[in-house]
Amino acid sequence: ENKLRMATERDGFNATRNLTNQFVQPAWRIALWSVAYSTVTVTNYFLLNLAFSDVSMAAFNTLINFIYAAHGEWYFGEVYCRFHNFFPVTAVFASIYSMTAIAIDRYMAIIHPLKPRLSAKATLGVIVCIWSLAVILAFPLCYFSTTRVLPRRTICYVAWPRMADDPFMYHIIVTVLVYVLPLLVMGITYTAVGVTLWGGEIPGDSSDNYHGQLRAKRKVVKMMIIVVVTFALCWLPYHVYFIVTGLNKRLSKWKYIQQVYLSVLWLAMSSTMYNPIIYCCLNSRFRAGFKQVFCWCPFVRVSSYDELELQNRRLRPGNQSSMCTLSRVDTSILSKDKSTCSRGHRSRFTSEPNN
Repeated sequence: ENKLRMATERDGFNATRNLTNQFVQPAWRIALWSVAYSTVTVTNYFLLNLAFSDVSMAAFNTLINFIYAAHGEWYFGEVYCRFHNFFPVTAVFASIYSMTAIAIDRYMAIIHPLKPRLSAKATLGVIVCIWSLAVILAFPLCYFSTTRVLPRRTICYVAWPRMADDPFMYHIIVTVLVYVLPLLVMGITYTAVGVTLWGGEIPGDSSDNYHGQLRAKRKVVKMMIIVVVTFALCWLPYHVYFIVTGLNKRLSKWKYIQQVYLSVLWLAMSSTMYNPIIYCCLNSRFRAGFKQVFCWCPFVRVSSYDELELQNRRLRPGNQSSMCTLSRVDTSILSKDKSTCSRGHRSRFTSEPNN
């Protein structure tokens, strides 16, 4: 009787265990896997770096720039004067080279999908290099910045060794390195990507999976092109202003020059606020995440579609580029293996980040 009772209890225990979720993991293991899965998408690192540089610019410089430009007096001491002149160039360098890194990453993923992508460690290394180069480029501004007390006001300025020539030469260097060069690289890469994505399709591949991934890639590239064009338009008047006033110093005495400077400065600083708007308008996952974060607001509602978007994102953490769907450059290779891709391997290469 005792053996029968023990057997019954054991069977009941086994039945209860089978009804429970056998895939439940301890918190430390979930945290470990979360870190591991968060390292698979290269573009997201660069987007995070881009967002950090934009937020930093908005937080540390935009308001201070406006106060100083509007009042013509420096209220914030010599230490912040050095930081104030140093950080904008650093942040803008990090911002535009993050966009350049995204453009190159998209180029490699779409034009050369068979080549390995950057690892998480290599991506972080690139980000460290971007900020290091940004600090080096902006260091002269920090080193030569100082304050000067005049009879009626205090000013913050960069005391260059040769005040007649150094400011203009430095701004030419900054314009080339922080504006012209990265925009040229992004123009070339996105042109190549655009020709590949909009110039034609892989012959014979009419599957829904192929067209879905093609549309997803086009949306990502279109969104990033809009981000780059917005940045270029916002900062173009700023660079033109300093080049023109450097070539014609009499313009600095013009009575409306302060209004012109405030206008171009506002436009340049406003570039930091457009990216979230662009992401929200053109990216359904960003829009769903935005609604979830601000769901406490009375006018923000998270729909079932938004929840599905976020759930699909969590269920597909390994966002790698498709090997079999997009590159016209590799059409000859893919055509030979098309039947293989369509049958056996398509399921292995189906996710593409819809960043």
